[in-house]
Amino acid sequence: MKILIADDDPQILRALRITLGARGYEIVTADDGAAALNAAIAHHPDLVMLDLGMPNIDGIGVITALRGWSQVPILVVSGRSGAADKVDALDAGADDYVTKPFSIDELLARIRALTRRVVAPDDDPVIAFGDVTVNLAAKQVTRGIADQADVVRLTPTEWLILEELLRNPGRLVTREALLTRVWGPNHTGDSGYLRLYLAQLRKKLEADPSRPRYLLTEAGMGYRFTPDA
Repeated sequence: MKILIADDDPQILRALRITLGARGYEIVTADDGAAALNAAIAHHPDLVMLDLGMPNIDGIGVITALRGWSQVPILVVSGRSGAADKVDALDAGADDYVTKPFSIDELLARIRALTRRVVAPDDDPVIAFGDVTVNLAAKQVTRGIADQADVVRLTPTEWLILEELLRNPGRLVTREALLTRVWGPNHTGDSGYLRLYLAQLRKKLEADPSRPRYLLTEAGMGYRFTPDA
């Protein structure tokens, strides 16, 4: 698998190139935003890993530009830890966000989660709620009525969370179960990320994200998908 790593810190580029290369990944590097876009066009990576604070074109600009023509998974690796920075990156089209400093085990888990592809059986159902239709086999979400429906783009992480909830209609799915499903058993304490992704899903799928009807929080326990009667 080919990973494009974009960061203006040469020590981080070198460390990640050596560490990930030793685990079998093919690594392409870029030291600024413009170089990252050129490398993405030239090399067609399977995953893009980038910092936000890069010269020429910053990370948000790179994400926005990539999303104009590519659905490649994007993992932000940044020293900016504020919630606003994370939301801006996710809104621009990033799929996940890791804060520096990070452990290599966490980074590898995020890479695995973003590149994981679960093959769904052909007879997976089509689930509808409100004005949303989810085709589990095609991994497609639309919102609207019939020929006026629009495709809703979900990140790979958002899809994994939504799929787990939809496959358990009406049942409580614990935070630990969701975190294990998406990031692995070593990340069952990362509930802050889970809240952030649920907020993003509600923004995309709920009529009133501040008062969700379908993707509900069970305080202190987890989340529940409540289908229409």
